[in-house]
Amino acid sequence: MQCSIKSHTSRLTAIEVASNPAILLFGVFLLLLTVGGCKQKGGPPQSNPEVAVVTVHPERVVITTELPGRTSAFRIAEIRPQVNGLILKRAFKEGSDVNEGDLLYQIDPAPYQAAYDQAKATVAMAEAQLPALRAREKRFKKLLESHAVGQQDYDDALAALRQLKAQLEAGKAAMRIAKINWSYTPIKAPISGRIGRSNITEGALVTAYQPIALATIQQLDPIYVDVPQSTTELLRLQNRLKDGRLNHDGISQNKVKLILEDGTPYPSEGTLQFQDVTVDPTTGSVILRVVFPNPQGVLLPGMFVRAVIKEGVKEQAILVPQQGISRNPKGEPVALIVDAEDKVQQRMLTLDRAIGNKWLVSSGLKPGDRVIVEGVQKVRPGASVKVVPFNAGRKDGPAAEKAVQPSANTN
Repeated sequence: MQCSIKSHTSRLTAIEVASNPAILLFGVFLLLLTVGGCKQKGGPPQSNPEVAVVTVHPERVVITTELPGRTSAFRIAEIRPQVNGLILKRAFKEGSDVNEGDLLYQIDPAPYQAAYDQAKATVAMAEAQLPALRAREKRFKKLLESHAVGQQDYDDALAALRQLKAQLEAGKAAMRIAKINWSYTPIKAPISGRIGRSNITEGALVTAYQPIALATIQQLDPIYVDVPQSTTELLRLQNRLKDGRLNHDGISQNKVKLILEDGTPYPSEGTLQFQDVTVDPTTGSVILRVVFPNPQGVLLPGMFVRAVIKEGVKEQAILVPQQGISRNPKGEPVALIVDAEDKVQQRMLTLDRAIGNKWLVSSGLKPGDRVIVEGVQKVRPGASVKVVPFNAGRKDGPAAEKAVQPSANTN
């Protein structure tokens, strides 16, 4: 800083100074003040900007993937009549839970009861005639041996007996059919579950095996979640396991977590039942079917959910808070680190995925690197900085947390 001394008394004449001693004292004060300021070479030295850093430490992380899915009923039964008839009554409340074997509809049973009674009577008539024809066949057989009757007479008696036996069997079959049809007039629940709305009312005429279901029962506990997984993601996971970048040690890949539509986690874990072996040509994906308990009926068929599926374990994972990663004009992820001389350096990164509020870094960082997560806007590569630890829970700036130790980077 250059010093320029300006005489504040140059405008004062000797007469004014002599006549007024106060002016002389004021001039001396200004001179001393100016000379004192000239002795200072510059202002106070500027301090290095303060940044909060996170030291990179490898850690064991369970790698998961979050995939969209849709719920579907564990079992579905569409209720259709098996005989023609008139609906006399509906025995359930729409939207209620029903048990297997409960009565749902009652078809008018009178015609089928009458058909059964008629078949039963036909059987009784045949059974009544059977002893006489059997005895006649035996007598003709003895008489034939003594040539008391001709062969034709015996053959006629034998044929009549056999015909009656056939009629008896036909009558019994007709009776069974009539009984079966009669038993179909009460329409009962084939499974336990929740029944929906009824598509017919009392007095409606229904036909056997009609295309329109009378009602539908769905078993909701447990419930299925069908999750499509792309073949690209499936091959990538297989390559990671093959290369040793992931392993299955210590985790159960059959356990799946669920996130509901509003973002809340589902309280119970599901079990991966199977992975389909056929790829959908329209989407290039395979279906993973997961079974979840649903005792409270929270999950309903057709809901969109997100399934968190465990892929494996990465033993030496590097996680960095997302606020410490930025993008350059090309859109590439970069991070600013502080080297051993407390100077800022820029690193190009390769990111794998987001895990919570952190990025999983595939390359670009090594253990021991100090990544700047607060104060990035105040520094540039090559600048000297003052380093303080980072605490994710603080509300003040880095200067207020000098005594706080680095928080553990856990997911």
